[in-house]
Amino acid sequence: MTYICCSLPERYVNPLFEVFDGGDFVLSSHRDVEEPLTCMRIFLPDPSAEGAARAALKSALDLVGVEAEIERGELPDEDWRLSYRRHFTIEEIGRRLVTVPAWEKVPGGGRIPIVLDPGLAFGTGKHETTKACLEYIDELVPEGASAAGVSFLDMGCGSGILSIAAAKLGCGAVRGFDVDQEAVDASKENAAANGVEIEFFRYGLGARKRRDLGTADIVVANILGPLLVRFADEIAPCAVRYLVISGILTELYPEVLAAYTTRGFGEVSRKTIGEWTTGLLKAAGREAAWT
Repeated sequence: MTYICCSLPERYVNPLFEVFDGGDFVLSSHRDVEEPLTCMRIFLPDPSAEGAARAALKSALDLVGVEAEIERGELPDEDWRLSYRRHFTIEEIGRRLVTVPAWEKVPGGGRIPIVLDPGLAFGTGKHETTKACLEYIDELVPEGASAAGVSFLDMGCGSGILSIAAAKLGCGAVRGFDVDQEAVDASKENAAANGVEIEFFRYGLGARKRRDLGTADIVVANILGPLLVRFADEIAPCAVRYLVISGILTELYPEVLAAYTTRGFGEVSRKTIGEWTTGLLKAAGREAAWT
């Protein structure tokens, strides 16, 4: 299997996934724990498509603002089909959740499993931003029957992992959207595999034709920091009680937080993992506990 690749610091990986628009080309990432850089790859079943793939990757790199040399390589077909599986393992998150690759057996122990095929779309629980969001969802959704009265909205659903977590924790009304139709399709497939019903739809914040997104008790927006600022007027009104903001490089967090404190939110806490900070905000005038 032919592929093209480039290596870059981990801080640019999530932004590159966000802006990459390669049509049928699928961008993947791999980082050896002993190496400082992450390898971004596009596999090419048809080598003649290399030029178009290079152009798509170069465009995304330019948008992110990082320079990286794009190289060409070859990988045996069997290694290509199975290689991404080596980097995703069962992982316990928070008090109640465990992420499980689709090819692994669900472990015992009483945790709530989220079964995913990480090859479908961005969002496996491994990235710092996704993990922090999952931890907050685990903390926010009440245990027992009262969870059924909690509504949840996932902005930028990716693989659907955050919405699936909310639904499996018991939230009664769960919705999610993404600007990428492939992500929406992947979210639907993953939700079906987990036996939960979730409304996923395609939508992009800032769209010329606005969609009424409604409101939810918990809103999670795991997108890029600059987008959280740009679309604050559209995001903020959706959160009735709690808003989780994520996908934010730590040095940008104060600016993002300010965009929401001026719109009636107060910071409850924040989680910093690696270079990324995720914030838990609460709408003014709302009690901290569920009623």
